[in-house]
Amino acid sequence: MDIEVLGPLAVRENGISVTPTAPKPRQVLALLALHADEVVPVASLVEELWGDRAPRSARTTLQTYVLQLRELIAAALTHDPQGAAPRIAKDVLMTAPGGYVLHTSGGASDVREFERLAGMGYRAMDAGDFPRAARELSAALGLWNGSALADVQAGPRLETQIRRLEETWLCALDQRIEADLRLGRHRELLAELTVLVSRYRTHENLHGQFMLALHRSGRRSEALDVYQRLRQTLVRELGLEPSAGLRRLQRSILMAGPEQPLDAPATGTERLSRVG
Repeated sequence: MDIEVLGPLAVRENGISVTPTAPKPRQVLALLALHADEVVPVASLVEELWGDRAPRSARTTLQTYVLQLRELIAAALTHDPQGAAPRIAKDVLMTAPGGYVLHTSGGASDVREFERLAGMGYRAMDAGDFPRAARELSAALGLWNGSALADVQAGPRLETQIRRLEETWLCALDQRIEADLRLGRHRELLAELTVLVSRYRTHENLHGQFMLALHRSGRRSEALDVYQRLRQTLVRELGLEPSAGLRRLQRSILMAGPEQPLDAPATGTERLSRVG
């Protein structure tokens, strides 16, 4: 079974979609897919579907949704290769004590591949191998096709997982930009960072990286303007001043002068972690 959640939900068996169109069964499949090969408790599925207002018929209705998913899986299993061990839908979407398990049988998962590639990128960063870090993290980010589970109606459980996945995306993006800055690709980053700081208006790392890229590109006054806009936003929306690390970066740009480049990366070992 192949699973994609880093964008629209797509679950395939033998290359055939088993993703339902109805919203509630899609929620069930999405939560099972995010925890593939693990038991998802019935209580978690009920909470996802109805929050704290589950009807008395919740468990029976959930069983109906599971049956609908198994019907789609059963149709896809008819395309198993000749000579393969026979399977039924309950072998793929299995009932377990207290819940259900979606078995992938070694199939592809874009989340797992993202985590593998991102982990390799982080290790390369730690080792100072910035070309490899940029490659691995770019490959990880390339697996995303929009927001996670973009076409799924999310309840409380999925909302938490979607936020977690976005944080992992932001972390990988931050480190890939850091690697590119280390490699002197500041001009190539300007367009991307312009969009990112507009989307994440209180994310200090991204603003610091944008300031550094602008300054290294000979646009010192614009780099200082980025700091002032961020400061105004932080004070107005969060009641906070920029972090000490970002203030030091601003002072470094002021002291460097218009023509003098900065050699230090925007963040170094200190993380500027406020996000919005």
